[in-house]
Amino acid sequence: MVAPLSDGEKYDTNRPVLSQGSPWPPNVNRVRGLLLDVGGVLFGPGSDLDGLSALVRRARSAGIATGIVSNDPGGSSAAWLRDLGDGVLVDDVVLSGDVEMAKPDAAIYHLAARRLGLPPELCVFVDDLAVNVRGAVAVGMVGVHHVDPETTIEELSILLGLDQPW
Repeated sequence: MVAPLSDGEKYDTNRPVLSQGSPWPPNVNRVRGLLLDVGGVLFGPGSDLDGLSALVRRARSAGIATGIVSNDPGGSSAAWLRDLGDGVLVDDVVLSGDVEMAKPDAAIYHLAARRLGLPPELCVFVDDLAVNVRGAVAVGMVGVHHVDPETTIEELSILLGLDQPW
């Protein structure tokens, strides 16, 4: 579930609003930043680099700031990850080894949002580890627990106000 419903609210499957007329989820089209983990989301077993990178490109073309937040130790072996920044795939790359902080500590989420020029409340964070998603939610971000590419792409398309890729 993307957003919890309050008491007395029901989701109407025929339209994307709550029965009381509030948008569902309340932050649709407010999210202006997309932050993604690398291992287990963009790369690794069960990932869909083509589908997720297409979504990232659509988000960037819609004016949404994008970034990677990874617990990678950094160093010279992480040059390929840093090279995904500066618009190659995303706008910015935050690696734990480079900034001396790691998920799920609040500081890394604040730093990643700040580097995108946004408050955490306007960012969505995607990770395959629930503990890291909870860390992002604790600082005010919208959290998406990546379980499979299709669901993640669909949820992000809704949250970011993008058309479905299929």
